Amino acid sequence: MKQSMQTVRLLICLTLLLAGLAVGGTAAATTIVKVGTLAPANSPWAKGFKKLAADIASDTNGELQLDFQWNASAGDEALMVQKIRTGQLDAAAVTTLGLAQTGVTDVLLFELPGLFTSWAKLDEARAALKDDFDRLFEAKGFTILGWGDLGRLRTMSVGFEIHHPSDMRGKGIPMFPGDPIQPKVFAAIGGITPKQVSLAEILPSLQAGSISVIVAPALAAEQLQWGSRITHVSTETLAFGIGAFIASSARMASLPAQFKEVIARRGREASELLNKTVRAMDDQAYERLKTSKIMYSPTESDRTEWKDIFVKVSTDLRGTVFNPALFDRVVKLADNPLVPKY
Repeated sequence: MKQSMQTVRLLICLTLLLAGLAVGGTAAATTIVKVGTLAPANSPWAKGFKKLAADIASDTNGELQLDFQWNASAGDEALMVQKIRTGQLDAAAVTTLGLAQTGVTDVLLFELPGLFTSWAKLDEARAALKDDFDRLFEAKGFTILGWGDLGRLRTMSVGFEIHHPSDMRGKGIPMFPGDPIQPKVFAAIGGITPKQVSLAEILPSLQAGSISVIVAPALAAEQLQWGSRITHVSTETLAFGIGAFIASSARMASLPAQFKEVIARRGREASELLNKTVRAMDDQAYERLKTSKIMYSPTESDRTEWKDIFVKVSTDLRGTVFNPALFDRVVKLADNPLVPKY
């Protein structure tokens, strides 16, 4: 009997010891948030995203980590948004075209050509409408973790200047899937047969000569090597390119409260820092373009021609693509005389 009790006590001690080892030796599970992006891994945007990932990992002792899929390896923006819907991705950094794929087409208001005259006015409008857009995206199942900037959109071409809308007729012009604004602009000008392409197809199309006009920020043109093919650049800012870091609302809701706080706080901080960096780098890239390209500026007469086109497009889009009330608020905040005729 004594031997039996000793055996029982020994088994109990071993059980407690093993339990202690199991508790002490098990690391906390790591939560991975999968993020898609078109940004190349060595781009300025990637540098900001990598810092964001490092800060989040540090704040959570490595328990929450962002896994970025660079350079469109997760697909184009339409596919990335679809992957968020199906749970194949948790988040993505996208341009306004990607944001519009969520069903919130009103976000394209911020990139209406000819509307905003400065970053300051755009910032003011985004801040004033932040809550409205947060609700719109949440209703579609997406959460905005931070707004991002791409740079000033300028017209660039190969072998010629573009002063008048008619100068674009018969030229090789790209069009991205899911953009409701471009077709309206092309239709208003007339004589344009755009080539529907993906982002990856722009450079080879420029090299082959099937595309001869692009509208892009100087920084993006430089990073994607488009600048090596273009010869002429307009000094006019057509619009301000923006985007956002979006995530699945369901995925964010599933995270522990402390993780949600960290990713929300760090997302805001990263956006503010990265936007300042990108704007400065876009200006620097533009200065570099000026040293090797033919720069030209529109006359007041040129601007009037383009304004007439943009007013017509805005009039057509209000009430179809854009909610009229929201449209009117953005136009008012832009403080620009680009007022639709309705």
